[in-house]
Amino acid sequence: MRNFLSKSARRLKPSSFLNYFGLADGDKQLISLGVGEPDFKTPETARRAALGLIEQGNTQYTGCRGLSELRELVSRYLAERFNVRYPAENTVITVGASEAVDLALRAICDAGDEILLPEPYYVSYAPAVALAGGVPVPVKCAEANCFVPTAQDLQNVLTDKTKAVILSYPNNPTGAVATKAQLEEIAEFVKQKDLLVISDEIYAELNYTGRHYSVAALPQMSERTIYIGGFSKTFAMTGWRVGYICCPDYIDKAVVEIHTHTIICAPRMGQVAAITALKDGFAGGFSFIEEMRADYAERGRVLAEGLNALGLKCMRPQGAFYIFANVESTGLDGDGFAEKLIKEAKVAVVPGSAFGEAGKNFVRCSYAASMENIKKALVRIEEFLKGIS
Repeated sequence: MRNFLSKSARRLKPSSFLNYFGLADGDKQLISLGVGEPDFKTPETARRAALGLIEQGNTQYTGCRGLSELRELVSRYLAERFNVRYPAENTVITVGASEAVDLALRAICDAGDEILLPEPYYVSYAPAVALAGGVPVPVKCAEANCFVPTAQDLQNVLTDKTKAVILSYPNNPTGAVATKAQLEEIAEFVKQKDLLVISDEIYAELNYTGRHYSVAALPQMSERTIYIGGFSKTFAMTGWRVGYICCPDYIDKAVVEIHTHTIICAPRMGQVAAITALKDGFAGGFSFIEEMRADYAERGRVLAEGLNALGLKCMRPQGAFYIFANVESTGLDGDGFAEKLIKEAKVAVVPGSAFGEAGKNFVRCSYAASMENIKKALVRIEEFLKGIS
């Protein structure tokens, strides 16, 4: 029988992001610094709003774009928090930010179109580009520049097939934040070369530098930017799967059609929970976010200082809840380090190779873990390093 898989499906590579976790599956002694998920609970009022909807039996489809009240609140939220201005009419509520990334790529990619991915990049970007028919093109970014690409970095890989660049700051896996000056340099390049930006800002509220800047807020950039956000990290709503995508008019129409024919709509219960979370946020000055941000900032400081003291070079995290630690000093690459660490020290981290070739000598450590477990993990890592020195 012939192979019925598509060529794009056959080209997908197994992800090291998940493979090695099976080595300690079910091990109660394991300390995980691998999971990129808030350990806070979804605000109670949001949970109750969804529960009330279920009890009422109000579980029908919504309109394809999502509930109008939620889209209006998202539009207001982006304008007031980040000076990003897209009308509710150009907003689609998606099944998490992941669906939004897929929608953006399928809406713009023709076969062979090249999409630039500043490296290291989130594990799903390259497969999503390929599945949309595009070609993922890694962009080497200097650690000294906090892994944010310069115009020259982008120029180095630019061809006549280049269509867009995916930006994601605060960044997973590096914890880097792009400054306004860095974004302005990228924006000028994008305009000069007539490119598009897909800006995945799912970690926008977890920024420890004082203020989050969006490329979509820069002059003439909203028309060149597909903006992606969501509630997973901002309101600890990962399992609810509620995100959103905001597009210029000419892209929005295609995004809605693709979304309609594949998903129909995001679940009503999650949308109602998101409405409640935003309403409470506006009423209470988004205190939930402020408390969560302060807590994560302190955990990140402790983990970064601890790793640096052990000789695992890393920058103090600027955003998200990740540290990208260089393990070259151990004589191991990221894959070898992660595998030995989980087997011998019962500490799980993610090998940097999962995020592109540039991450081969790094591991990603998530500090979305309790302070107690972070400190225990540092003790175990210290003992582990003594054993391989």
